[in-house]
Amino acid sequence: MRYEGQIYRPFSEANSYLLQCTVGCSHNGCTFCGMYKDRRFRVRSTDEILEDIRMAGNHYGDVEKVFLCDGDAVCMETETLLAILKALYDTFASLRHVGTYVGPQSTLEKSMADLARLRGAGLTKAYLGVESGDDAVLTDINKGVTAAQMLEAGRRLVEAGFNLSSMVLLGIAGTGEPARRHAALTADITNRMKPRYLAALTYTPVPHTALFKKVESGKFVLPDPFETLEEMKVMFENITIDNLTFVGAHASNYLPVSGKLQKDKAAMLQTVNAVLTSRNMNALRPDAMRGL
Repeated sequence: MRYEGQIYRPFSEANSYLLQCTVGCSHNGCTFCGMYKDRRFRVRSTDEILEDIRMAGNHYGDVEKVFLCDGDAVCMETETLLAILKALYDTFASLRHVGTYVGPQSTLEKSMADLARLRGAGLTKAYLGVESGDDAVLTDINKGVTAAQMLEAGRRLVEAGFNLSSMVLLGIAGTGEPARRHAALTADITNRMKPRYLAALTYTPVPHTALFKKVESGKFVLPDPFETLEEMKVMFENITIDNLTFVGAHASNYLPVSGKLQKDKAAMLQTVNAVLTSRNMNALRPDAMRGL
């Protein structure tokens, strides 16, 4: 298959055919993110994408899952996306899942009718980088939208029928009261957005990014592992919606905790509280085993 630059995908898309529809990210301004910094954003030509699908059909024969790369395929023209989806489903008889990262700005630029058409055509899962429900944090990391706009983007995706995975960052607010406020407000935006999945990652400084430089200069203080667990605890305590799958197994996290809220809430809190009480570093994933 043909790819330009480093390809990224959610860890849950490990078994998906990766189809590069755009090169880079349409926003590409988040201070914590090191992805796509080496390339200028552009949309690949429809002919190239359709040819890639034909090549994939010849190579794989059939697939069940596809992920549209790079950072924000939903920014493409709706008619183009519809043509890509049709070609995918025509090519792969067993296809049941097509996912993509979605940017909040790009989502808000789509009408509800267009989002519904995309969902009806088989775009099944949307991964939204919410990061935080705190306006101050979203401003600091240059997310490009307010919490209210982020909430509206998520609500539109849910209303259109997408399987929405909200991705949030532990540790992105630093330490102390800002961290506690970030955790509480992130729980609040989750309650109001009602995604099907909530994936928590832990902020890890990436060299050459704007936030990395703040860490190096001391302008941003990284929380210790237990402080990130305190954030996780606050989220568990304040999330009230039901049937939410919390995914905390990402390699960046110090303590992999996953489960269904509210069903597994007590057990999940017990796991986190046990480590917070013991302060046992051996119970945590060592830094050498953590990754992005």
